[in-house]
Amino acid sequence: MEEQALAGGNASSDAVVRVGDTVRKPWTASTPSVVRYVDTLRAAGVDAPAPLGRDDQGRQVQEFIPGTLAIDAGRLSPAELHRVGALVRGIHDASAAYAPEPHAVWHTAIPAPGDDLVCHNDLAPWNLIIGERWVFIDWDAAAPSTRLWDLAYAAQAFTLNDAGRPPEESAQDLAAFVDGYRADPRMRSDLPAAMSRRTEAMYDLLRSSHDAGTEPWASMFTAGHGEHWQAVTRYVQAHEDVWSAALAVG
Repeated sequence: MEEQALAGGNASSDAVVRVGDTVRKPWTASTPSVVRYVDTLRAAGVDAPAPLGRDDQGRQVQEFIPGTLAIDAGRLSPAELHRVGALVRGIHDASAAYAPEPHAVWHTAIPAPGDDLVCHNDLAPWNLIIGERWVFIDWDAAAPSTRLWDLAYAAQAFTLNDAGRPPEESAQDLAAFVDGYRADPRMRSDLPAAMSRRTEAMYDLLRSSHDAGTEPWASMFTAGHGEHWQAVTRYVQAHEDVWSAALAVG
């Protein structure tokens, strides 16, 4: 059957292909742990691409999810952002009941400040398929983290990723997302500072990888991602008071 290269992932290799109704991608040391995690989430009611084993070339096989990447669908409405926030909450709640095997192997680029539960670690518009189903894809960077760290990245990526937008407008979207997540007062209070730290960590990954020649981040840094994340980091940090005020209302 013909293989079709899949584009769109910043850090994924060109070895990710579609074959019929499946996706084939490299099998890595962390794949068995990720598959067990995703299977557990699916059993708990989270919609994620079904793991379908390994093909005769040794690649992992997953269900192909038809639809449009959220990053290509235009700006999401507050109601749609509320829906995405609820999706993230559902993932976290299901993950909280998951106990990884003692010798689980994980691979993620940015260290987390804790290990309360296993998280996706890249819940962003470039990994959300919108169609008949709204499904987060690309779970390969799943690893232990915290709700706050994972939510900080998701909330920023979906609502504060345009450094040229008036912060008051972005804050309205942020509030809709966090309302959908049903964040408690403590998390609402902690989120603005966590978004600043998490966004800065993304920029630091790109910059340090460029300095060390570590791919694919080194090439991404020079291809515009470094400039983007530097601007977004400054934007998120400069308007923490705006984000705090918007979230306090909720």
